Amino acid sequence: MKKRILNYRTSIDRLLENPAEDTDWAQVMKTHMNQVAFFQHERLIHLIVTALVAVLMVMCLAIAVIAGQIVMFLLVFGLLVLLVPYLGHYYLLENEVQRMYGQYDKIEELLIKSRRR
Repeated sequence: MKKRILNYRTSIDRLLENPAEDTDWAQVMKTHMNQVAFFQHERLIHLIVTALVAVLMVMCLAIAVIAGQIVMFLLVFGLLVLLVPYLGHYYLLENEVQRMYGQYDKIEELLIKSRRR
């Protein structure tokens, strides 16, 4: 997913930097909105998974501290190992989708300009 979202955003950045005269901005807008919707869905799923892993980790940590069970500390460590990459991936998704919103604004401006011609 990381490669896909970065490649897509980079391709749109290149298109916006050097827009061609014959670019169909309405089609670009439609495609961009579909891609943003896909990535928003992915972002939501990762938010849910990350939040659940974090809550589970905190609950296990509380049990480990209160009950003093060493096995629970191992579970906490395992969940922490999962949580760190989840947070990193969610951070990437969130920031890239936010950048895509900026791209949307630029595409919209170009679409309006192309309709005036």
